[in-house]
Amino acid sequence: MPPNPPGYEEVYRANGRLHADIIRGFLEAAGFTVVLYQESAGAVYGLTVGPLGEVRIFVPSAQAAEARALLAAMDRGETNASEEDEVDLDETPSDPASPH
Repeated sequence: MPPNPPGYEEVYRANGRLHADIIRGFLEAAGFTVVLYQESAGAVYGLTVGPLGEVRIFVPSAQAAEARALLAAMDRGETNASEEDEVDLDETPSDPASPH
């Protein structure tokens, strides 16, 4: 694997591109600049396990400690979402045109 991009530090390793995109979105929503790196063979074949499926996630060195702390809190389930961000998957949306 190539070295870190200049001025960036690795803060997380995800299993596959989908997992990496979720982590990237989480970090970007918190205001971080994010760069992803995956071996091209892993990306082409859609691998999600092993060295070729691993996606390395980088943020600017100045943000690395804060990003690691946020990701550690995420892994512990300690991040907070506001109640309006939460979706009740058990609730069926009602159709205003149908009778109740």
